[in-house]
Amino acid sequence: MSDNDDVPFNRDFPLKPGVVDDIRPGVRRILCNNPSPFTFTGTVSYIVGKGNVAIIDPGPDDEAHAAALLDAVRGETVTHILVTHTHRDHSPNTARIKAATGAPVYAEGPHRASRPRYESERISSESGADRDFKPDIEVRDGETIEGSGWALQAVATPGHTANHLAFAWRERKYLFVGDHVMGWSTSIVAPPDGSMIDYMASLERLTQRDEDLYFSGHGPEIPEGPRYVRFLIRHRQAREASILHRLAKGAADIPAMVPSPCKRRRRYSRHGARDLYRHRPAADRRRRLFRAGASGRPGRAWDRGDGWRPADRRDVSARVTFGSFRGVRSTNPESRDSGFDAARRPGMTNSYFFTTFG
Repeated sequence: MSDNDDVPFNRDFPLKPGVVDDIRPGVRRILCNNPSPFTFTGTVSYIVGKGNVAIIDPGPDDEAHAAALLDAVRGETVTHILVTHTHRDHSPNTARIKAATGAPVYAEGPHRASRPRYESERISSESGADRDFKPDIEVRDGETIEGSGWALQAVATPGHTANHLAFAWRERKYLFVGDHVMGWSTSIVAPPDGSMIDYMASLERLTQRDEDLYFSGHGPEIPEGPRYVRFLIRHRQAREASILHRLAKGAADIPAMVPSPCKRRRRYSRHGARDLYRHRPAADRRRRLFRAGASGRPGRAWDRGDGWRPADRRDVSARVTFGSFRGVRSTNPESRDSGFDAARRPGMTNSYFFTTFG
């Protein structure tokens, strides 16, 4: 595949929940049974090392998944618990693993927003934050966490969340990327929880690193990681250029600019999340991205009911009608841990962030 093609997504991930997969020497993974449109087949937790091990991302508040992790390390000692970020599909199970093992918890810090919330964001799309999480040890960019036979360097990758970290096993050129990079889909960046400017800068940073095999929080491993990241960067840039080109032609509402997902609303509502997976590749090509961050440049944001309005573009939150997600029913109750329930909350049943999808 040439570097000019679109993102080479890989949705081939047959791993079953609760099964221990020895994916590489010193790396095991276990899938949690929390599939949803945002978590793909579920959250992937990793076990690093042998004998004295670290667990990365214990997953959502799921007793069965905690039991599977503990069973996988039976006869071994969990010396470290690492968390990439504080979304409810990644960090809440930390408390169970810590209670069972006594291992200290390492993360960037508690959950926080990337910037202050605007008045227009009284109803937030970000219901997936684990605000109860607090690490025992706060880790800074570049610091190394050492265990028996392994060492993981913290790599700050804000964007998906403000406190997102990746963990690099530099000796083996592995990078545990959490939700910053996923092989099955682009990542969600929903302000004020996330920041598109931070996210793009973090992607650029990864292209300068040596790690070439990525282990993601959802879906399969990603070979040639830096090359794949360059696809993601070009993809986001193309979406941004596309919407800016359209806006230059004059004011327009979102349904006029992105018609096809809206027309699919009834199909998704009737058949639920399984059909969302089926149609996602087509929908991906029609989604548009609008850069959000802290640039301070003037712009316009969508104000529900009033159309386009002048806005401070420090972070264009662009809340819009995005009909394809109205009333979608997940096939698994754990979907609430992905924050997906935000699309069904009173007052925003057919609204979501235009910045979110790319």
